[in-house]
Amino acid sequence: MYYDQDISSVFGELRTSVKGLSPEDAEKRLEEYGKNELKEKEKVSVFRLFLSQFKSILILILVIAAIVSALLGEAIDAAVILFTVFLAGILGFVQEYRAEKAIELLKSLTSPEATVIRNGSEKKIPSTYLVPGDIILLQTGDRIPADARIIEEFNLKVDESSLTGESVPVQKVIDALPAGTSEADRNNMVYAGTAVAYGRGKAVITATGMKTSFGELAGLLGTIERSRTPLQESLDKFGRWIGGATIVIVAFVAVLGVFLGFPPLDMFLWGVALAVAAIPEALPAVVTVGLGLGVRRMVKRHALVRKLPSVETLGATNVICSDKTGTLTQNKMTVERIYVDRQILRVTGGGYDPDGKFLKGDSEKEDPEVSGDDMHLRVLLLSAALCNDSNLYKEEDGWKIRGDPTEAALVVAAAKAGFEKSELDSKYPRLAEIPFSSESKRMTTFNKLDDFPGDVLDSELVAFSKGAPEVILGSCTKIFLDGEIKTLTHGQKQEILEEVKELADQALRVMAFSFRPFEEGFSPEKISSGKIPVKRAEEDMVFSGLTGMRDPPREEVKAAIRTCEDAGIKTVMITGDHKVTAAAIARELGILKENDLTLTGSELDSLEEKEFEDRVERVSVYARVYPCLLYTSNAADDLLCVDL
Repeated sequence: MYYDQDISSVFGELRTSVKGLSPEDAEKRLEEYGKNELKEKEKVSVFRLFLSQFKSILILILVIAAIVSALLGEAIDAAVILFTVFLAGILGFVQEYRAEKAIELLKSLTSPEATVIRNGSEKKIPSTYLVPGDIILLQTGDRIPADARIIEEFNLKVDESSLTGESVPVQKVIDALPAGTSEADRNNMVYAGTAVAYGRGKAVITATGMKTSFGELAGLLGTIERSRTPLQESLDKFGRWIGGATIVIVAFVAVLGVFLGFPPLDMFLWGVALAVAAIPEALPAVVTVGLGLGVRRMVKRHALVRKLPSVETLGATNVICSDKTGTLTQNKMTVERIYVDRQILRVTGGGYDPDGKFLKGDSEKEDPEVSGDDMHLRVLLLSAALCNDSNLYKEEDGWKIRGDPTEAALVVAAAKAGFEKSELDSKYPRLAEIPFSSESKRMTTFNKLDDFPGDVLDSELVAFSKGAPEVILGSCTKIFLDGEIKTLTHGQKQEILEEVKELADQALRVMAFSFRPFEEGFSPEKISSGKIPVKRAEEDMVFSGLTGMRDPPREEVKAAIRTCEDAGIKTVMITGDHKVTAAAIARELGILKENDLTLTGSELDSLEEKEFEDRVERVSVYARVYPCLLYTSNAADDLLCVDL
């Protein structure tokens, strides 16, 4: 809905306009649709939380044993049993109460606001008061407060990794899309819970609260039947067995005693005493303390555990379903390959730390290092840093980025060669730019370069471009090769396109770079005034090279997956990323084996339940999966641990 309609139709259906809603209309809609917030289950009172610790057959048997002991005059035994039961309950209650309070504190840390247009005026309001039909303004860094249809965008890119797992920000468009477009590919929509990574835009809200994609997912999760953990089932089974066995033994002893001539009342008392002695009074306390120690270890690993028995559930897990971005990978785009001067260079280092080398070949021990002073490498990385709007900066806890992650990866690569972006921006100021757009698929900046070493960029004004390889190559007539600017031949273009394909086959995102030193008399002002067409300013370029980047796997993940495999636990990747990228990462980590399958969300959605049951055991990767598609039956009858 809405993604396949043009903007005027969306406005008509939502009864709104570019001027937004009036305060009166917004008030009526707030009453009709409710606040823009997710509904939470009724909170469990402290008293009920405490009583829930005693919902166990074994605990019930112990309480009965304490009562019987008291009736028989064994006050000390009764007190010990009740103390043990009470201690186990207190330990479980304290842990679960502290976990609930910690989670509530995390929820209260943010109180988001949204910039909305009402009656033609911009104003900031709490996002909980947004309603369908409101026009919201979006800019870099904003968290999307509700589901909305894009009506205006200026190079708007949204980080949807929290919803789909895709590590690269999604370029947004305003055009209507074909009916039937999968939810993950609806690029004219933005969704609650995601964030603006770059650019700005406007959108009309189409759904709020529980009607958003996140709300629907929360609603589905609320309908899941909470089954008891294996430990709870085992303890209940043990309690029933103890209870049954005790009754049988007591009855047998009592009947045997009466048969041998003992008084019936004495045999009854002996039987009851035997029953009390047979019950393991300390078992609940021992189990609770053991689980408490497990929770303590989890806390040291920065994991909050709400329910004590959940710790034991991890030990019974035989399938782990994990998200890719930020869990298996670092969620930090990193340049890993550079193509310059007809050779591939490998870039070492990971994340945003500007510490790395440029090597030829694949073996770090044997491969010669390429100096950061290499002119071909310097020209490409200069282009990458100057034709860029992101920044790299250091904080106490490490290096951070500001801006688009793809551009930030280029800034980090340049820093590894000694190029600091802030210094470059100051030394070689940007005089003008042609911003990236979804139509042009490129960005061009015009910088003043009057003292760059060498003869290649011997001009006061130089244009630097980056973008899609086919677009950049299409604008190039020359190539920087063997230290000289030469004519770009058709054969060389084909060779470059082959390199692009090879890098793409390795699940790398490929970007091409070019530059053009302008002759005297050419000025950015002539472009902005229209005297020189934009197309002419971006033609006759010099091809300088390619970069291949990706979100690399976390260093510790391979060993963790091997440990799981040794323990008989299968690891499954679930991601919103593209099939080729997901499969390549899974194969590298050892998740995707030779005969394993990779399913996309659309393929999964089209499967009948019987077909899914036949394939599920062999599927190791689910790609382009939207959260609501994850809500499916556990056909394999395995105990799943899902990390999303």
